[in-house]
Amino acid sequence: MNIPSKYNSKEVEGKWYEYWMQHNYFHSEVDDREPYTIVIPPPNVTGVLHMGHMLNNTIQDVLIRRARLQGKNACWVPGTDHASIATEAKVVAKLKEQGIDKNDLTREEFLKHAWEWKHEYGGIILDQLKKLGASCDWERTAFTMDPALSESVIKVFVDLYNKGLIYRGYRMVNWDPEAKTTLSDEEVIYEERQGNLYYLQYDIVGYDEKVTIATTRPETILGDTAICINPNDERFTHLKGKKAIVPLCNREIPIIEDEYVDVEFGTGCLKVTPAHDENDKVLGDKHKLEVIDIFNEDASLNSFGLHYEGKDRFVVRKEITKELEEKGFLVKTEVHTNKVGTSERTKAVIEPRLSDQWFLKMEELVKPAIEAVLGEDREVKLFPRKFENTYRHWMENIRDWNISRQLWWGQQIPAFYYGDGKEDFVVAETIDDALKLAQEKTGNPSLSASDLKQDPDALDTWFSSWLWPMSVFDGIRNPENEEIKYYYPTNDLVTGPDILFFWVARMIIAGYEYKDERPFENVYLTGLVRDKQRRKMSKSLGNSPDALKLIEDFGADGVRVGLLLSSAAGNDLLFDEDLCQQGKGFANKIWNTFRLIKGWEIDENLAQPETAKIGLAWYAAKFNKVLLEIDDHFSKYRLSDALMAIYKLITDDFSSWLLEIVKPGYQQPIDAITYKAVIGILENNLKVLHPFMPFLTEEIWQHITERTPENALIIAKYPAIGEVNEELIANFEFMTDVVSGIRTIRKDKNISFKDAIELSVVNSENFTKEFDAVIQKLTNASEVSYVSDKVEGAASFRVKSNEYFVPISLDTIDVEAEITKLNAELKRAEGFLTGIQKKLSNERFVSNAPEQVITLERKKESDTLAKIETIKASLASLQ
Repeated sequence: MNIPSKYNSKEVEGKWYEYWMQHNYFHSEVDDREPYTIVIPPPNVTGVLHMGHMLNNTIQDVLIRRARLQGKNACWVPGTDHASIATEAKVVAKLKEQGIDKNDLTREEFLKHAWEWKHEYGGIILDQLKKLGASCDWERTAFTMDPALSESVIKVFVDLYNKGLIYRGYRMVNWDPEAKTTLSDEEVIYEERQGNLYYLQYDIVGYDEKVTIATTRPETILGDTAICINPNDERFTHLKGKKAIVPLCNREIPIIEDEYVDVEFGTGCLKVTPAHDENDKVLGDKHKLEVIDIFNEDASLNSFGLHYEGKDRFVVRKEITKELEEKGFLVKTEVHTNKVGTSERTKAVIEPRLSDQWFLKMEELVKPAIEAVLGEDREVKLFPRKFENTYRHWMENIRDWNISRQLWWGQQIPAFYYGDGKEDFVVAETIDDALKLAQEKTGNPSLSASDLKQDPDALDTWFSSWLWPMSVFDGIRNPENEEIKYYYPTNDLVTGPDILFFWVARMIIAGYEYKDERPFENVYLTGLVRDKQRRKMSKSLGNSPDALKLIEDFGADGVRVGLLLSSAAGNDLLFDEDLCQQGKGFANKIWNTFRLIKGWEIDENLAQPETAKIGLAWYAAKFNKVLLEIDDHFSKYRLSDALMAIYKLITDDFSSWLLEIVKPGYQQPIDAITYKAVIGILENNLKVLHPFMPFLTEEIWQHITERTPENALIIAKYPAIGEVNEELIANFEFMTDVVSGIRTIRKDKNISFKDAIELSVVNSENFTKEFDAVIQKLTNASEVSYVSDKVEGAASFRVKSNEYFVPISLDTIDVEAEITKLNAELKRAEGFLTGIQKKLSNERFVSNAPEQVITLERKKESDTLAKIETIKASLASLQ
């Protein structure tokens, strides 16, 4: 089989992905095996692959490929989220380019355009994930607005309404004036911004006196319906029961009293604008104040805005400030920093707005989800655990969920109005069911479907995605179907901590409400991908590399390794393209190692050397030990550590040590037994590496020998953990220190590897002699002799308490340079010894330190004393 001289990721990746798809390796059906299930955090249908997706989906692919190799029925369900706000904004913008205004369309016409947009652009990200190697079950690809999933959402809404948990309420909500919809509290991002504090004077009716209030939003004075003072504030006792006049609009408003007002803050007087501030609304309800809403839905001013009608709120802020100053109402302006709520999606500044909305009561629903994560049993485990505190804070301070959105793209709320009153509605899954309910409620059998008008609002996107682990297996509509019973609860969820409440917590709530069990067992929370300056990667900063360009430059495997090598669970990843270069370099090293092995000539009649037997026995023990480490890392979701363990196993243990031990001499053949064993080891290495580097490993696997589709690496059997011979591993490590010591002498003394050396050992440590042949092979030592005394005229080094001597001819070295170097080494060793002895002579240290620490320090002391003696002996032999 012709093996290319260089690894070409571009050719390899497309070839093997197509092969895996062709043979349906990613697809899962219910069978007798243990299921292993992951549902993808559905990316927005508007999305394209970015660094966060790359990290998140690489981790999921590692988990799913490993489960597949372990013989589990691995099922990774992909899909996309309809993303109401983001998608509707994209469609509106596209229509605008075509000269079409959304307001001129019917709902049906607009949705036709939206679906066309979805079919053209939606799902691009899923195709991009294939470039990364994601082994999703593409036959199961779901979309949160697929008919079956939408039906599930409507079913849940009706059920929760019938349970008395969904209600319609007139509340102060977060209003996004750009998207023209409400947002839940979690969709509002608070940013510190510098603005102004404006001090305004209000006249008092019938008095030649004024009161001063401070506000950050002077435009809202046009909606003021009271001035509030603290009843205990003696400065304003005389104003009780009086009225003030709102500047510019000259409306009289009452001066009310409430202890809510902080006497110490500002002027002690508070303007009350119930339509535009949540706390003011509470005051307004308590004191039965008028509510005046001055804004249109796009945050321009309405007719209550007087001559500012139709102008944007921020334009009005500048203009009204100028008018207030000119007319003597503005006393002063101060620079003021405060927190401003902005829309997570559109970045627009949020307006508090009173509105009729649909809400879901959360107080009781949330209890099982709190117990699941924070209870003794930890039915749902968060990795890392530090996020449990965040989860607790959110869940214990939860408010009712505003689930309605003033959008058309999404599941339309299944409430049907049959009259003009706010309570004249019924809730049902279909209009036919709604008609029956409306006829019963009104006692009017002649009521027809045309008399019913469905609520125009859509449901919050999260109200569909909170059902995702159930709805993708049709668990809401058909709760007893074989797939939901087999695949649910799922095993692992991999997502970012930024949606821990938005999505993760809500899925847990829904899981206990509708299946009475957890939706998943483990939640692996990845960190954010940041640049080298620790900045979050974003389009606006221009610091986010093109994900597909990275794959093109470094190969998918290189990028996967680059991302994972520095990605500890829950910690932010400082991304640097050098990491991908390291991943690409690792792939090339493995490829070249494979070519080296395949280039060996095999002699069936050759006996297996003892060195090979020892090396193979050691590697078997080491491999089993590393397998245990890998298992432990996976159990703790330390995928970065698992990959690093494999990286070291392959680069150090396999390539640097084992292959050096077993490789044949120059232009010599290798024995068949050793060669077969090395190929077996290589195959096991590929199996443990495959989840991380699927393309490279499959390519090498298929080059090793002819394979049928049943023998592809993707479905091979993961290595079983065998016996770990710790003594053999320890002895081998000792041997590597000896080899390193000899190599250092060769380098320092400029002795060519072609020139054989002699090695003498004072064997105080009583180190096993079985590795002597290996030492000889790796260092080109003609013999290893055991002596009782130091060897004169030799370079020496120590490994533990053993001393090793390599005879040196003084003719071949620079004696003066060698003496200078040894004196420097002696000085360092003596300084180190002084530090240790100072510590050991300190009575407080000796009496308080643990026994093992004292033992370790005494061992350091004896080793250093021995090293000093060795250096002194070397100096003596040169003088």
